[in-house]
Amino acid sequence: MSTETQTGTVDRGIVERLRASPFLSQLLSNRLAVTGIVIIVGIVLLAVYARLTYDLSDLMATQFGTNPSEAPPSSEYLFGTDGQARDIFPRVMYGAWYAVLYGTVTVAASTFLGVGLGIVAAYYGDLTDNLIMRTMDVLLSFPSLLLALALVTIFPEELGLWRAVGALTLVYTPRFARVVRGAALKVLEDEYTDATKALGATDPRLIVRHILPNCLAPITVQSTLNYGLAIIDIAALSFLGFGASPGEPTWGMMLSNGVEFGLFSGAWWWSFFPGLLLALTVLGFNLLGDGMRDALDPRMRETVD
Repeated sequence: MSTETQTGTVDRGIVERLRASPFLSQLLSNRLAVTGIVIIVGIVLLAVYARLTYDLSDLMATQFGTNPSEAPPSSEYLFGTDGQARDIFPRVMYGAWYAVLYGTVTVAASTFLGVGLGIVAAYYGDLTDNLIMRTMDVLLSFPSLLLALALVTIFPEELGLWRAVGALTLVYTPRFARVVRGAALKVLEDEYTDATKALGATDPRLIVRHILPNCLAPITVQSTLNYGLAIIDIAALSFLGFGASPGEPTWGMMLSNGVEFGLFSGAWWWSFFPGLLLALTVLGFNLLGDGMRDALDPRMRETVD
C-alpha cells in the first residue's frame, strides 16, 4: 500500500471517529455553538496576527505629525484615530492578543486551583471538606467584580494586568471547586471506585486515573463559560483603572478613554470598535459554552446514526 493511500485511510478513519462521537455530532449540529467556534477562531487568529505584525511601543506612542487627531473612520483609518493621533485599528487588533493571553492564563490558573480543591474536598470529606468549602462559600458570598477590586489591591502596581489575572483567579476558583466537588461526589458513589481502592490503588492514582477523567465534562463547560467572563472582567478592571498601564492597547483601557474623552467630543469611534470586539468575543465563548453544555447533557443529546 502506498504512503498516500495509507495517509488517506488514516484521515478517513479520523473523520469517521469524529462523526461517530455523540458529543461532537451534537455540538456541530448546534448552529449557535458552531457560530461561537467561528467567532473564537477568528478572534484567536486576529490576536496572533496582531502580535506578529504590530510593535507594542509604536502602538502606545503618540503619533502627532504623522496621523490627524480624532479623525473619523475612513478608508485610510478604518477605525479612526484617537486624541493622541494613534490609529485605532491596530490598537483594537492588538487588544485581542491581550484578551486571549490574559483570559487564558486566568481560566487555566483558576481551573487548576478549583479542580484540585474540589476533588480533595470530595475525596477526603469531613474536616477537609468543611474547611475548603466553607472558605469557598465565603468567597462566593461577595459579588465577583467587587471582590476582584478588593483583591487587586494586594498585588503591586508594577505587575500591570497581571494584577487583574491574580485577583480574578482567586475569584473564579470557588466556582470550579463547587462544580468539581459535586461531580466528584457522584463518581465516589460508584462501586468501581471502592473496588479500585480495595485492589490497592493509592489516593493519587485513584484521583488522577478515575475521578478526574469522569469530571472533565463539567470542568470543560465551566472553563468555556468562564473564559468569556474572564475577558470581560479583565476589561472592566482596566476600565476602572486597575490593571493596564495608560496607553496600553487593551479593550478596557480604550473603552475608558473613549467614554472619558471621546464621547464628549463626539468621537464615538474611540469606544465603539473596542466595545464591539469585546462583545463579539464574549458572545463567542458563551455560545460555545451553552452548546457544549447541551451536547454533554444526556437528556438533550440526540441519537446520531
